[in-house]
Amino acid sequence: MAENYYDSSRGISEYLLLHYAGYEHRLPAALADALQFPARCVSEVLDVARVPPQARALDLGCAVGRSSFELARHCAQVIGVDFSMHFVAVATHLREHGSFDFKYVEEGELTHPHRAVVPAGIDRSRVSFERGDAVNLRTGFGLFDVVLMANLIDRVSEPARCLQQLPALLRPGGQLVITSPYTWLEDFTPRENWLGGFTSEGRPVRTFDTLGKILAPHFALARRRDLSFVIREHARKYQLGFAEATLWIKTK
Repeated sequence: MAENYYDSSRGISEYLLLHYAGYEHRLPAALADALQFPARCVSEVLDVARVPPQARALDLGCAVGRSSFELARHCAQVIGVDFSMHFVAVATHLREHGSFDFKYVEEGELTHPHRAVVPAGIDRSRVSFERGDAVNLRTGFGLFDVVLMANLIDRVSEPARCLQQLPALLRPGGQLVITSPYTWLEDFTPRENWLGGFTSEGRPVRTFDTLGKILAPHFALARRRDLSFVIREHARKYQLGFAEATLWIKTK
């Protein structure tokens, strides 16, 4: 059985660069605006003025943790959840030590040493990480003021079921941030479970519209914008993506 990309050393190194990105001088200038994507999911989408004192936040699909740490700038408690036990282990190491040493690929088998560092000024003790399935969340989480799902919904087997759990997790007035490039692939999501990217009865079905239908009974759309992001594979190959970022306010 092939190793899961998200549990591989290469996947971890690529996501450490995506999250902590202290490598601007090695990035083509044309991609510079796409840096710090996990941090921008918080700083450019979350309505910080609406976050109450002693807020609790849930970061679903937290990967190696940068968004969770950024949420800790505004929230007293943050729980990061990811299905990859290796991502969770790395994020926990960053919480405990503030940095993580790794190697990223330059060319073929040639690598370069690097260090991911949690930005100064963040209280890492506010954050905890655990392994979990976003489609089948454990009980006992309690209520949150913020839930973030960054580039997750097109990477789970049942995205609608994942979304249907959220009203029970958010307090009225709470904020739900969803970002996704809507890259629907049967490798991750069975075709019948896609939220968009196909035609039905001769009409195109768009993911944003389906999100609205699922969330409308409990949420109101407050913000919608694009966020660019870049994943570095090696010195001469980069994935440039554009996630649609939406902010939803829990109404009831």
